[in-house]
Amino acid sequence: MDSWDEVRTAFHVARVGTVSGAADALGVHHATVIRHIDALEERLGVKLFQRHARGYSTTEAGEDLLRVAQATDDQFSQLAGRIKGRGNDVSGEMVVTSLGGFSHLLVPVLTEFRQDYPDIILRYLTGDRLFRLEYGEAHVAIRAGRAPDQPDNVVQPFYTQAHTLYAAQSYVDKHGLPASEAAFDQHWFISADDPKNRAPFNLWLRQAVPEERIIFRSQDVHAQRRAITEGAGIGFLSTLLANQIGGLTEVLPPREDWSVPIWLVTHMDLHRTTKVQAFLRFLKDRAKAWQTE
Repeated sequence: MDSWDEVRTAFHVARVGTVSGAADALGVHHATVIRHIDALEERLGVKLFQRHARGYSTTEAGEDLLRVAQATDDQFSQLAGRIKGRGNDVSGEMVVTSLGGFSHLLVPVLTEFRQDYPDIILRYLTGDRLFRLEYGEAHVAIRAGRAPDQPDNVVQPFYTQAHTLYAAQSYVDKHGLPASEAAFDQHWFISADDPKNRAPFNLWLRQAVPEERIIFRSQDVHAQRRAITEGAGIGFLSTLLANQIGGLTEVLPPREDWSVPIWLVTHMDLHRTTKVQAFLRFLKDRAKAWQTE
């Protein structure tokens, strides 16, 4: 095989099932994807894909190619991740991932870390997608919830994030505060849009509050926060964030079953590299203040 680019393109088409999806993943034009597939099928003398209205599905020959390409791509990705993290200096690219809701805590730490280590280039990736450390997609992941159990990852407990319900003064002035949970049906609430959101406080809210009283719903945690501060309703915030914002009224005291454990996750191939260890030490030191705020 004299063209890894074509094999890699076919691998992405097989993985996502569409030309447009593969083009987005590879950062190329969709015409390039089609050209690679056609050239590879011509070179091999077999059809790798069945074309249909919903996209591309693999033939038996395509499945064989996919298995080989998957193994090869994994090996290249792991090699790239090890190379990025290699060396005794704190320099080069450092990729950190977390849920977007942690940005108010992490951005100041990342900024200060970059000031102490000016040869670092920071990439901070947020979102619900689970970035795959085993493929070199990130050096350090900050994850919430159950302890991650992916093989070959080093998982360390980081801290426990307390949450409770808050209301803005503008909401209190207009609607008052619920005297107890029994009065929730007389108030308005803010929550994640997905009723199956696994955060313990979201699960509790969906059970404790009538659905029609949850009048502002969003998967964007920053939108939820802004809705609370604008007085749209009562909603959950971490106590750290609420203290930073100021001017909010605590509706109920924090409960242990609303708390969320936070984990530091690294891949074993990169965990002991100098820059990853430097960042972990730096982050843990700055996070000591979070537990006392």
